[in-house]
Amino acid sequence: MLLCSSAAVAQASDPLPLTPLPQSVVRGTGSFTVQDGAAIGTAAGDQGAAAAARVLAAHVKTERGLTLAPREGSGAITLTRDASVRGDEAYRLVVDGKGIRVSASGDRGLLYGAMTVAQLLSPDRGIGKPVKVPAVTIEDAPRFGWRGLMMDVARHYQPIESIHAVVDQMASVKLNTLHLHLTDDQGWRFEVKRYPKLTEVGAWRTPPSSGGAPGAKVGGFYTQEQLKALVAYAAERGITIVPEIDLPGHAQALVAAYPELGVFGDRPEVSHDWGINPYLLNPGPKGVAFVKEVLDELMAVFPGTYIHLGGDEAIKDQWQRSAEVQAQIKKLGLKDENELQSWLIDEFGNYLAGKGRRLIGWDEILEGGLPPSASVMSWRGEKGAVDAANQNHDVVLSPAPTLYLDSLQSDRGDEPPGRLSIQTLADVYKYEPMPAGIDGEKAKHVLGAQANAWSEYLVTPYQVQHMIFPRAAALAEITWSAKEKRDFTSFLARLDPQIQRWRRSGLEVADSAFAVGFQLQGTRGDALRANRARVALATQAPYGTIRYTLDGKTPTARSSAFKAPLDLKPGVTIRAAAFDAAGNVTAQPRSFDTSRAALLTRTSSELITCPRGAYGLRVPLTSEATDNAPVFNVNLFDTCSVYPAAPLDIAKSFTIDVARLPRHYGLAHDTKALREHYNVTAHGELVITARCIAAEKDKTIKPIVVASFALPDPATAPARFSFSGALPAMAGDEDLCFQFTSPLSDPFYAVERATLREAAQ
Repeated sequence: MLLCSSAAVAQASDPLPLTPLPQSVVRGTGSFTVQDGAAIGTAAGDQGAAAAARVLAAHVKTERGLTLAPREGSGAITLTRDASVRGDEAYRLVVDGKGIRVSASGDRGLLYGAMTVAQLLSPDRGIGKPVKVPAVTIEDAPRFGWRGLMMDVARHYQPIESIHAVVDQMASVKLNTLHLHLTDDQGWRFEVKRYPKLTEVGAWRTPPSSGGAPGAKVGGFYTQEQLKALVAYAAERGITIVPEIDLPGHAQALVAAYPELGVFGDRPEVSHDWGINPYLLNPGPKGVAFVKEVLDELMAVFPGTYIHLGGDEAIKDQWQRSAEVQAQIKKLGLKDENELQSWLIDEFGNYLAGKGRRLIGWDEILEGGLPPSASVMSWRGEKGAVDAANQNHDVVLSPAPTLYLDSLQSDRGDEPPGRLSIQTLADVYKYEPMPAGIDGEKAKHVLGAQANAWSEYLVTPYQVQHMIFPRAAALAEITWSAKEKRDFTSFLARLDPQIQRWRRSGLEVADSAFAVGFQLQGTRGDALRANRARVALATQAPYGTIRYTLDGKTPTARSSAFKAPLDLKPGVTIRAAAFDAAGNVTAQPRSFDTSRAALLTRTSSELITCPRGAYGLRVPLTSEATDNAPVFNVNLFDTCSVYPAAPLDIAKSFTIDVARLPRHYGLAHDTKALREHYNVTAHGELVITARCIAAEKDKTIKPIVVASFALPDPATAPARFSFSGALPAMAGDEDLCFQFTSPLSDPFYAVERATLREAAQ
């Protein structure tokens, strides 16, 4: 995804290294130098200030290598109460020749002022050195009160320590809400002492198989003691945790543990299928009583105002086919199953309200009429938020795909698994959380915005962090800073030091926005025929100067600057990276091989979809794979991909590397969109055709079958194998389609790599 030119773009002059951008920054004259051992002073007995001082000292120790000393009394840095600073999250920060003073009326204001100090004390990549902080007065407060991030720990369990790490770095950019998606079809992660089978059974699943015996069970859960400790850790960092128990849909793990709480009494396995599964909570008295008992234990662990009860993707087929549920609908005087869900949500909303809490759910809870007690988290675009706010309900904006952080950040082949609805750093930054359709007087109902890191394809803490950071900084700025002051160029200059802080804290931070991409001008066949490769270099983000080498060496700040497409004889490897004004590299160097063999080879990430298809996902070899590669771009509805513009006048033979993947997708009513191909051997074939795209566009053109290969028995064959053959001589560039015809009951196939060769087989 190459979105900008490579030239260095003018950056804001000497911006303070602060993310998100404060509301008011007035530069003064002079400075104050903070040395190792400097004291952070707080008033005696002020526990909130003392907590903020501890967090500040911890961040500065990691991010600058300076040891600060929190203490009661005065200090080079002081955190004090000031009732004139209005708002719990507001603060005033003054730096002059006497020291650094943070004033606030609330605990969070003191903490956020302290986090701004931490950023001022780590303005660059220097470690262990005293810091000269310029004189400045900052008046700051957030635009929105809900600045959220969701971690899905149900699809893939994450170690509790990795959640602590994310919490710590949310605080660094003033995000204040962590939404934990604790239950789903694939796992129940919250310990409920009244119902121990929820975690004894529901927390573990058998991975899907792509042939052969399935693997050992995977999963895990969090004890109430672990979660209480997490809540306390987050609270000290200004973060409220919002727990989610998803219902009435996404309930297969629950029904696997307690079949009597399902609709038909059958016991399914905990699901290993991503997507939508049919199992629903029984909405009768037993189901309602169960949920209320779970809520009692949930509220004892999570003291925040909001409890999230899901409500999303609850297809109603089980309720429609149950005489018992239909009788309940009739008895309650309801119109249909959507109204039954609304009734159910209202029951729980009233129960929570009686305990001083509030219910929030995904926007599907609007479909049967919005219960008076509910707030809405809008994920299917903004319509749910607009409708709910205009009906005087509080809303949180969380629209897919923009704020779905399981979406990939680029189309580069080195991105880990995720959704192929690419959302760049710039895409997140330009999102405006106040929808235009909300009436002016209803704007007060917009609590803020939240980004969601769903984890079907995020297995490891590394992958979770890669998806969250640095886009979390863009989220922080659009929810904290004034809309009219946002500027992407300034943001990039201020983001760079924040990325360094995160990395010094041990986080994985994606460099996708700053990585150099390579665009071959013309087709690969053009380059091979002319024996010249013309290559343009670019980065997504307009930040830094691209520098490159052609001799295999790692580029440095003194390497040649890219100014125009490079005209090369095939055989050269380009290595390139962007460098900021100080000469620091902004991303790991990337390479592009112009050799004839490389130009003839395409990986899964370089193939395109067949006509009438679209890639939706980049998936790993197995559902529990912990490596970031190999990965495969796939269309769930048709296992077909294309090598575009294959130079068949040059290539004489081919090798196709194939991977067999689990077919584990809950498509529900979308199963009708699956394209089934008639298999003429037991397990289907790989059929390779030329002119397939042209034939789709022009029915007078007939595709040419290049080769067909019978697929092996999944039960005995390896998961990765290859087919080779000869190519027909043709006049020039032709598209090659790779169509798998395996039965829909068999596993899923993808092309891992298509290698064409100039030599005959």
